[in-house]
Amino acid sequence: MTEILPADKAGVARAAAMLRRGALVAFGTETVYGLGGDATNAEAVAAIFHAKGRPHFNPLICHYPSSDSAFRHVVANERALRVADAFWPGPLTLVLPRRPDCPVALLTSAGLDTLAVRVPAQPVAMALLRETGRPVAAPSANRSGQVSPTSAQHVLDGLAGRIAAVLDSGPCKVGVESTVLDLSERDPVLLRPGGVTVEDLEACLGPIQRGTPHAAGQAGEGLRSPGMMVSHYAPDLPVRLNAATVADDEALLAFGPPLPGGRCQFQLSASGDTIEAAGRLFEGLRWLDANGARLGARGIAVMPVPDSGLGLAINDRLQRAAAPRGG
Repeated sequence: MTEILPADKAGVARAAAMLRRGALVAFGTETVYGLGGDATNAEAVAAIFHAKGRPHFNPLICHYPSSDSAFRHVVANERALRVADAFWPGPLTLVLPRRPDCPVALLTSAGLDTLAVRVPAQPVAMALLRETGRPVAAPSANRSGQVSPTSAQHVLDGLAGRIAAVLDSGPCKVGVESTVLDLSERDPVLLRPGGVTVEDLEACLGPIQRGTPHAAGQAGEGLRSPGMMVSHYAPDLPVRLNAATVADDEALLAFGPPLPGGRCQFQLSASGDTIEAAGRLFEGLRWLDANGARLGARGIAVMPVPDSGLGLAINDRLQRAAAPRGG
């Protein structure tokens, strides 16, 4: 049975104690809910993969309560220090070389010589990390490839009975995963757009290269970052992007003035605000998947979202949701 823990001092203390003994605890961040395990405990990390049904070649993000604690485990170059100062705590993950004495289990980074690290901004998550006193590996708290959770109930919908507890800190503010930036090589590379915009990063660092997601069946290839599989964040109903019309047997994910027709609709942002839309994206995909299927919809039509600001992260998730299923 999965416990639901309140986001108070006692709940945080109990969640931290569970993590220290190797149990799995989901907790809210400003982005989505993460499925936490002690990153220094290889068995706990393996349990994360098992609970999610996650391919072992897909690395995990390590969460820390401060940049100082994160940089004790990775080599921070000048660019890393600069962006950490600008965007941490916050929805940014940095991929950096592991230090030789890094205690994080190699399974966490899928055997790579790099590690993905982040300092979240959500107060309850920060309190949990401080109380745990160890790095916490935490991918999104959902079954692998499915829609990411932005509430405790979303976590329970997919993982109830498979994990020890959920620390319920309410809905997530940002609603899409962290931006992942690889600073381990000469040139910075964006591996995943997310809660920190590319525009803001380039204002801090200069031009940033774009990484390429991997196809779903490429199990033999190591990924540099979490969230790089092409088919990911997927509801059960097939997703059709850039819809100009809605068929009678489709549900609609709307952005701005909605298109007429369809079995049902969910509005990301009536005013066309990408920040509001990002916070509602995964909730909308879940709602349409459940209610659309109940009303006889055979797919989800998605209205176009501009690539500016958080629109780039939104479209990244939508493209993965619409990708052919495989692997």
